[in-house]
Amino acid sequence: MIEARIQPTFDDWRTRARTLVAANIAPEEVIWTHDTDAPLLPGWRNCTSIDAAETSAPHNTAYVPPAFLSIAAQVAMHRDSSRWGLLYRILHRLSHGERHLLEISIDPDVHHLLAMAARVRRDLHKMHAFVRFRRVAREGVAHYIAFHRPDHLILPAAAPWFARRFAIMQWTIFTPDASATWNARTLNFGHGAGSSGIEDDGLEELWRTYYANIFNPARVKVRAMKKEMPVRHWATLPETGIIKQLLREAPGRVEQMMKATPNRKSPAPMPAADAAAFIPQSHSLKVLAEAIQKCRGCDLYCNATQAIFGEGPADAVTMLVGEQPGDNEDLAGRPFVGPAGQLLDACLDEAGIDRSLCYVTNAVKHFKFEQRGPRRIHAKPNAREISACRPWLRAETDRIEPWIIIALGATAAQSMMGPQFRVTKSHGQVFAGTPWGPGFVATIHPSALLRIPDPARREGAREMFVADLKIAAKQIERSAR
Repeated sequence: MIEARIQPTFDDWRTRARTLVAANIAPEEVIWTHDTDAPLLPGWRNCTSIDAAETSAPHNTAYVPPAFLSIAAQVAMHRDSSRWGLLYRILHRLSHGERHLLEISIDPDVHHLLAMAARVRRDLHKMHAFVRFRRVAREGVAHYIAFHRPDHLILPAAAPWFARRFAIMQWTIFTPDASATWNARTLNFGHGAGSSGIEDDGLEELWRTYYANIFNPARVKVRAMKKEMPVRHWATLPETGIIKQLLREAPGRVEQMMKATPNRKSPAPMPAADAAAFIPQSHSLKVLAEAIQKCRGCDLYCNATQAIFGEGPADAVTMLVGEQPGDNEDLAGRPFVGPAGQLLDACLDEAGIDRSLCYVTNAVKHFKFEQRGPRRIHAKPNAREISACRPWLRAETDRIEPWIIIALGATAAQSMMGPQFRVTKSHGQVFAGTPWGPGFVATIHPSALLRIPDPARREGAREMFVADLKIAAKQIERSAR
């Protein structure tokens, strides 16, 4: 066994890893350790030799995709000590015949890697949003200090953003692991510290006043607020001290706002911004399916017969996401049971995907239609309706945790990947590490095939549809192996 003793930084890991992989040292033969007393700062190097084999190793460098270096630099900031072994294991696989490993998002190592990188990126976003400076006097010059408790070792990566944002200020940000100081010219790092020495100042009251003025009592969603502003950060956010008071006063303020609204003889309750307020604490599929019938997140419930929730195994590897229920689904209470669903079943079978093992749902849960005589004609949901229903889709994916999501049609794909996503351009591509899961493939909706009048064009589109499904099927097979 070889002990690779490093400083806990990406640069130091990369130096050691290059030497080890060049010497063809297998991942299971390496134990990664670092000095627990070492400061968690960039540029501090540990020069301890790891083994005699290291000094005699050849210096050829294995090729790895540039994307790996970017992701590895993020994962190196994760607090989990197993990150070094994971990074080396993937590096070794990339350089020993698995050059396209990162494209297999459902590979356990790749899935773990992408999940760790996503947590680090989220932590960086939270630090940029939640740092609050206090003004102090230092040698007669105004200096600003802040304390933040990140989940991971992100201060060296986050500090340059603050240097650009507050370039003319002199400030110091303390974390338990390290500190960063900007003197309006250079950025320097030091040891960590606690928050006990940071006192209130005039800026605290300004933050509270600002937050009280932007607080909308008619849009109170406590669960969503705690998700975006985790409670663990409240101790360093001055505005959180007035949240309980604002929540107590919210009902009365809403009533006052409604009474003050002109040209309203009988004020009606303000509509919900989206479905988040109707989602229960439990993400059991049975509980969610019952709760969705009471959803009033948009106006589609007014005309639809019922909300159509997803169906399938709770541990499904594959999730199929369509646009919205059709006329048959609205009446039957199940997704994909009409002509489009029958065509989907046939194409899935041809691609080698067992629908009974998939979880099937829609981006929008109520049927939107135009009444034309006795017929109800499908109408495309608008952006407001798609956005309002997204919390239900998020609850489903959080519960299922699928390895691969197959989006059927532009509405489903754009609901999950953003309005800039184009199925015509990106169909059949495997997207790894999306916010919705480790693997994502988009293709056309089966109803689009039914609307093509020309038989030759319809058959060509069907072949493309099946080819896209087969790409997803390969990902499913790899996850099984």
